[in-house]
Amino acid sequence: MTGSEAPPSFRLAYVPGVTPSKWVRIWNERFPDVPLTLHQVTAAEAPDTLREGAADAGIVRLPVDRTVFSAIPLYTEATVVVVPKDHVIAAVDEVSAEDLADEVVFHPLDDVLDWERPPGQPAFERPATTADAVELVAANVGLLVVPQSLARLHHRKDLTYRPLVDAPQSSVALSWPEDATTDRVEDFIGIVRGRTVNSTRGRTTSETPAAKDQPKRKRPDAGGGSPRRQSGAARTQRGGSGGSGGGKGTKGARRGKPRRRS
Repeated sequence: MTGSEAPPSFRLAYVPGVTPSKWVRIWNERFPDVPLTLHQVTAAEAPDTLREGAADAGIVRLPVDRTVFSAIPLYTEATVVVVPKDHVIAAVDEVSAEDLADEVVFHPLDDVLDWERPPGQPAFERPATTADAVELVAANVGLLVVPQSLARLHHRKDLTYRPLVDAPQSSVALSWPEDATTDRVEDFIGIVRGRTVNSTRGRTTSETPAAKDQPKRKRPDAGGGSPRRQSGAARTQRGGSGGSGGGKGTKGARRGKPRRRS
């Protein structure tokens, strides 16, 4: 590599609410010469970012287009309702969609939950972003339902959240273009799947030879090594009875029961 060439790198996109720091730390420990660069994108931007090659892989929200992308599901998040701390819902441990029937519930344009019908009463207009919706909740205009990680991301001291038990959930996955499964992508797959540093991803290496390459153990011949235990017949043919006195092969041998004459 010449001095003008850029060093190799791995580009990872991730959506709001995702925390890739653990995987990044492991990458830096295993591949110190291959920098990992992070690119935060919205959930809507993630597919185009990967399709256009602006990132090698991404930690995204499902679903993805399986005709274009490969995906490894990582985890599924709980769904929560964000409320002011002095709201009546803050006094309970969890709520249902029925409990929100009379509440104004914001449904922002960047919502990542696959609703058949959002709970509560619709707002006059949909906020552009989740961040905008959080500001409206803080102003006591309505409530907001989001994956728990987004509630944490937009945490405010005057707001809290409670689990919503009968709402759709959001799943997070590692995804990449199926026709761009590089060795670097495979390396990152190994990290998120918890493979050890010595894992070969199914490929053999010089440290872990395949079984067919293992040297075969030689069988000892008649003249060397430890002699195999011989059968009684073989000992008899050699002229010994196996006892300590030597002598003829048939001497001292137990005779079989004679056949009865007819």
